[in-house]
Amino acid sequence: MRRGVWNLRSQRCFRPVAEALRAVRGREGFRVVHFSVQGNHLHLVTEAESRRSMTLGMRALLIRIARQLNRVMQRRGPVLADRFHERILSTPTEVRNVVRYVIGNHASHLARLGKVGIAHDPFSSAVVADVVSAASSWLLTRGWLRAREGPHVPPPSVRG
Repeated sequence: MRRGVWNLRSQRCFRPVAEALRAVRGREGFRVVHFSVQGNHLHLVTEAESRRSMTLGMRALLIRIARQLNRVMQRRGPVLADRFHERILSTPTEVRNVVRYVIGNHASHLARLGKVGIAHDPFSSAVVADVVSAASSWLLTRGWLRAREGPHVPPPSVRG
């Protein structure tokens, strides 16, 4: 986010981000499967049927987020500092590591500061699962659970 944009981990800013995620939930060919909202950026795990679907889906999501945040902050102009950065994942281990990173990102930041994190981040799909889509690819439905190294984070449908 650009300088001057409020902390995204406040309820007043998280609400518009969650609304934007819900708005793209039924989008053809694009799904946000996991997310984590940090103070000044988002982490997303997405699926797309094509590169074009990814670009259009991300554009739709980021425009909605910017408009919603501008409305909340009663301001105009750009909200995003730059475009999204993507990394295509191709192995179960890569997917497992990224899902663990996204879901546990805030707790990791707190641990580095010597603070005890909460079990589930309330600004992530670990808690707010109604804004994400169900995964459809083998890697995100079953493949990542087969990765051998280390513990895994159960998918949202399994968590309590």
